[in-house]
Amino acid sequence: MGKKGEKMTQESLLSAQELVEKLITIEEVTSKRMFGGHGIFHQNKMFGLITAKGGQYLKANSSNVDHYLSKGSEKHAKLSYYSIPSDILNNHNLLIEWALLAIEASKYSQK
Repeated sequence: MGKKGEKMTQESLLSAQELVEKLITIEEVTSKRMFGGHGIFHQNKMFGLITAKGGQYLKANSSNVDHYLSKGSEKHAKLSYYSIPSDILNNHNLLIEWALLAIEASKYSQK
């Protein structure tokens, strides 16, 4: 999820655990180690990612990208995932809203 050859850090593990805990009200959210970071899944479909250094991102497509950008989210360097701004991450209701948008976007992903 990071740069090629980048090693997973403790921040990645803690960040993945934190995000899954914050999304506990959405059933079937899990994390899985992959590519030096973590994937965040809902019903086995990836909708979020944690970089090797702990950056948190959610899936975007044409249905939600403008919403993310309007709140200051930044695109991941290579993937169609966008960062979670701290004001969203620290507001449970908004984080759940963003996660549900990302889950919906992941349903239409080819990957």
